[in-house]
Amino acid sequence: MAANDVAGLQRALWIVALSALVGFAAVYVIGSRSDNAPPTDATRSTGDTASSSPEQASGQMTAFVKKSTPAPLPDITFQDASGKDVTLSSFKGRTVLLNLWATWCQPCREEMPALNRLQQTLGSDKFEVVALSLDRQGLDASRKFLDEVKASGLKLYTDVTAKQGLALKLVGMPTTILINKDGLEVGRLAGPAAWDSEDAKKLIEAAMN
Repeated sequence: MAANDVAGLQRALWIVALSALVGFAAVYVIGSRSDNAPPTDATRSTGDTASSSPEQASGQMTAFVKKSTPAPLPDITFQDASGKDVTLSSFKGRTVLLNLWATWCQPCREEMPALNRLQQTLGSDKFEVVALSLDRQGLDASRKFLDEVKASGLKLYTDVTAKQGLALKLVGMPTTILINKDGLEVGRLAGPAAWDSEDAKKLIEAAMN
């Protein structure tokens, strides 16, 4: 192989490697924003707005992107701790905070205890934190993760195919979607948040009413 061909091949490999690294970094940044800076227009759907009403979103929740009108979600299917299929529509009648996470996601690990405390405080027949693992390692790895972070108040739900994340148009993990009792998306937040904070509780209670 000529020297020019070798040099060209090396440049091509570097470009591929750099592109992969940039792509990974982009997902990690989305999933690890500790400051919860408001999302850019590129991450919003048409008609969505960053919540600014004090009774709906403030402080820790300023990055919450609220739908101008609650919108339908795909009726995704996932599994419970016994491996039984569960559909998102089966939660209709309850307000749901759907959290999408994975065991390899460090921001998810940092956020999970707050979700656990929220479930212990507000969990009822009217509200549930649904923490859905999109981890391909399977049920046992996800169960071990919840045990490690002492999230005993959360039920285990998994999707080992991770396809439901695509159906929900995720741009990174963790992503948390607030769903009203009619099964409609109120809004979502990409990145970790203090979901047991007073700001979060006000947002959720507004959706419950």
